[in-house]
Amino acid sequence: MDYKLTASEVLKHVGGKDNISQLEHCSTRLRFSLHDYSKVDVDHLQRVPGVIAVKMIGQCQVVIGNDVVEVYDEIIELLGGMGHLSGAGASTSTSSSTSSKKNIGSVLLDFITSIFSPLIPAIAGGGILKSVLLLLGLMKWMDPSGQTYQLLFQIGDAPLYYIPLLVAVTTAKKLKVNQLVALSAVGALMLPKVTAMITEGAMLFGFPIKNISYAYQVFPAILTILLYAQLEKLFTRISPKAIRIFFVPMMSLVITVPISLLLLGPLGYTLGEGFSSVIVMLFSKVGWVATALLAAVLPFMVSVGMHKALLPYAITSVTTTGKELLYLPASLAHNIAESGACFAVAIRTRDKELRSTAISAGISALFGITEPALYGVTLQNKKVLGSVMIGSLIGGAFIGIVGVEVYVLVGPGLASMSMFVSESLPQNIINAFIGLIISFVAPFIILLIFGKDRKDKNQNQQMATNTVQQKTQKSQEVQEIKSPVIGQQILIADVNDEVFSSKAMGEGVAIIPSKGELYAPVDGQIAVVYNRSHAIAMKMENGCELLFHVGIDTVRLQGKYFEPVVKAGDMVKAGDLLLKFEIDKIIEAGYDPVTIMVVSSKDDYDAQVEPLHLSKREVGNTDTVMTITTKGGE
Repeated sequence: MDYKLTASEVLKHVGGKDNISQLEHCSTRLRFSLHDYSKVDVDHLQRVPGVIAVKMIGQCQVVIGNDVVEVYDEIIELLGGMGHLSGAGASTSTSSSTSSKKNIGSVLLDFITSIFSPLIPAIAGGGILKSVLLLLGLMKWMDPSGQTYQLLFQIGDAPLYYIPLLVAVTTAKKLKVNQLVALSAVGALMLPKVTAMITEGAMLFGFPIKNISYAYQVFPAILTILLYAQLEKLFTRISPKAIRIFFVPMMSLVITVPISLLLLGPLGYTLGEGFSSVIVMLFSKVGWVATALLAAVLPFMVSVGMHKALLPYAITSVTTTGKELLYLPASLAHNIAESGACFAVAIRTRDKELRSTAISAGISALFGITEPALYGVTLQNKKVLGSVMIGSLIGGAFIGIVGVEVYVLVGPGLASMSMFVSESLPQNIINAFIGLIISFVAPFIILLIFGKDRKDKNQNQQMATNTVQQKTQKSQEVQEIKSPVIGQQILIADVNDEVFSSKAMGEGVAIIPSKGELYAPVDGQIAVVYNRSHAIAMKMENGCELLFHVGIDTVRLQGKYFEPVVKAGDMVKAGDLLLKFEIDKIIEAGYDPVTIMVVSSKDDYDAQVEPLHLSKREVGNTDTVMTITTKGGE
């Protein structure tokens, strides 16, 4: 992969540098918080080399896969370092208006993801260190009472102990306030002398302070920074500039910390306890069924990023009870089921590219990273998706029945199985390994028995179609394609869009329209009318797929000036009207109206532009501009 090319194209199609408010990455995704989400060109993003999928759930999530760190680094370099991101946080009227249009669910998911996702590496690293030490202790390779063991264990415990401080930083970053002052506000709750005073029964302004230890707590820190952020913005606005440097943090701290000690801290503590209690109650009522069902629906939750909404519960559960019973055990079943399905696909398929993708994705899923498997294999085929869901359900049911517990917050996989090590429950890790095997084997066997290579099926259908065509009308092997619009034909290499001009999308033609009407260039069926109406895909009778794209970057018009007259599934004849568009208004809005037609199923068909290399000729919708030949035809 060309990381620089991928980074530059991604940056371009999320709306450019100035549209980025915040950029983070997880194990497979770039996560953009943007000022104006309407500027995202999803169609182009999905076609960028190296991009697996694009999800607009709370944030703009661009799925890259295992190369996400390299692409992220290239984007940061293009942005001129992290300085741009901090500077991009200034609010504008555009961002405000866009934010107001986002539904509350998306805003909440974006907030949760931005706070909790950055915590995972620290928590996972420390947790795995602790679990490895427990394993070494159980195997008598280290003495748990020794100072070396105890010091290393405390190092592993540090991220969880200081999680309020970590949350203070990520929340302040999300809210775009001073991170160090925010850190000080939460740190005041954990000061040794403050903790000692609270334990002994301290009073503040005549009110008793509830005896709470804020180490390992998440929600008190979040509530504290939410209050601090409002106060910082208020005092920044009203204080004289000459004293702002000390007056704003002083006033913010002197108000925030007392209110947190008296009100927000106890409220957050109760909220965290309630979170864990609800899940424990649910688990006690329905038991293993909850684990099995959650495992079965995780493919859909992960694909849209909704699994991140479970992070607050998981972190709170581990920090307050020392274990987690539902989300991560279910994730073990799902992750390994994805792996088993991918390896079965790799064995069955004759498609070399799919086999390579399946093997790579299967290995990633085996180690707890499922996005490459989900987007590259599972969601592409209903039978694969079905086998993953069944395998997850079976594996999750076993894991729930035996009550597998998790003690470390990290993606469950082969390399992180020490997360199931317990001194008090030595059988726990054995049950986890049995669950892993069941979750792998179930979808693997299902696909080996019932799976059918989609490409083989398509090839058989194509061979049958070719045979009929050869017997009935041999001249149909070469299909003439008429112009989809009336106007001036130009070379596709001259189109001001690298995706089309480089022919990355396939061979095709480009025409500057003189009339705002798009016609069917051949008989076929409408496959897709894109939701912003600027593009249409159709399938010819021989199976060849054509893509029509009216204008450059016109996706940003959000359907304005476009009027489709067909819908997906409609059968059309050559010359039928497909779409009306207002050329003058598109140009007035600052967009190039050039219309492109490409053969998107380029691996199965040869396309030639007619006449070759001829540019700037006037064409109508009855003029032949391209011929298409099925590969392998006699």
